[in-house]
Amino acid sequence: MGFLTIFFTAFALSMDAFAVSLTKGMTLKNINFWLASKVAFFFGLFQGGMPLIGYLLGVNFESYIKAFDHWIALILLSFLGLKMILDAKDKPEDTTSYYINNKDLIILSIATSIDALAVGVSFSFLSVNIIPISITISLVTFIVCFLGVLLGKKIGNLFKSSAQIIGGVLLILIGLNIFNNHTGIINLLF
Repeated sequence: MGFLTIFFTAFALSMDAFAVSLTKGMTLKNINFWLASKVAFFFGLFQGGMPLIGYLLGVNFESYIKAFDHWIALILLSFLGLKMILDAKDKPEDTTSYYINNKDLIILSIATSIDALAVGVSFSFLSVNIIPISITISLVTFIVCFLGVLLGKKIGNLFKSSAQIIGGVLLILIGLNIFNNHTGIINLLF
């Protein structure tokens, strides 16, 4: 497997995490290097770790993983999105916060990296060295998410008080997109 293939796989896998990082950048106050690095670290760690786990699981559990991964992503992202929207309604005067809860970061990281788990399973069929692939995925995701948080800060400044509601809606839409990509349900409805 060539470097460009690995790089583009890593970039594609990081897009959900990028979108969530963008929403976090929109809804957090006082974004600094440490906070952007923290968000990027969690996403990079999980996005790079999941292919390794998937690789180790191999063919034994592929059908089980693919059978419900989209449901997990939809439920987790929708739950956090609704929580953000409801929190914004409870505090309409200030919908941003100064920190991000580690528990929320872990949940978001898992929800956006389940596809990477399935990719790791598919890598086990290719007999590739998974370690450099996982490291590349982690690094690309870290960089993309770090930039996503910073870009989200710029966008969040434009939307001010509605940033948390927009962020919550975006999380729900990301969950629905993952669900649709796996099931094609929207194509069946329209």
